[in-house]
Formats: sequence, C-alpha cells, structure tokens
Amino acid sequence: MADNIDNDRARELEEMEDQRDAVTFMLARMEQANDEIRPWSVVQRLHAGEHPVMVFRELRGMTLEELANAAEVAPGLIVAIETFAQEGGLRPLLAIARALRVDLDDLVPWRN
Repeated sequence: MADNIDNDRARELEEMEDQRDAVTFMLARMEQANDEIRPWSVVQRLHAGEHPVMVFRELRGMTLEELANAAEVAPGLIVAIETFAQEGGLRPLLAIARALRVDLDDLVPWRN
C-alpha cells in the first residue's frame, strides 16, 4: 500500500514538472515573439554613425514634434540629441526610449 502511495506521488510530481516545463517553454516563446527584428537598414545607419534617436524615430514613422510630444520633452532637445550637440540626460532619454519602444541601451550611439 505504501508503494502505491509513493508511486502516485511520484506520478503527480512528474506531471507537475511536465506542466511547469510546458509553461516555461510557452513563456519563453512569448518573450521571444516580442523581440523586435530590426531591418538591416537600421543596423547600417547605426553603424554609419547616425544617432539612434533619429534612426528609431524614423523607423517608427514619427516626426520630431510627435516624438517630443510623446516623450514630453522640448523638440529642440530632440534636435540637439540627434545632431550630437547634446547628450540629453537620463530622464529625457528614458522618456524618449519609452516613446520609441526601445531599451535605453538602444539609444547609445555606435560611434566608431
């Protein structure tokens, strides 16, 4: 009788592990599905030294004014950042990254 109980518990544990593995696999696929595949033209522009804010703004089809409004920053700041005249600051860059739906790291220029 003890052997039957142990076997039942072992079966239950194995089923729970299988379910956990299935859920983990599904979550990993969902996370991977959310990763954006960037066009080769974006990579080329970044490698050529264009500012990422400009590249991603144009990829999203946003004007300077639209990005400034979405990020709640002055349009002049966007211009200054895109032309490398100013680095911006952490808070404005975070707001810009959110508006562009990219990570903050994506806005670091690729300067060679």
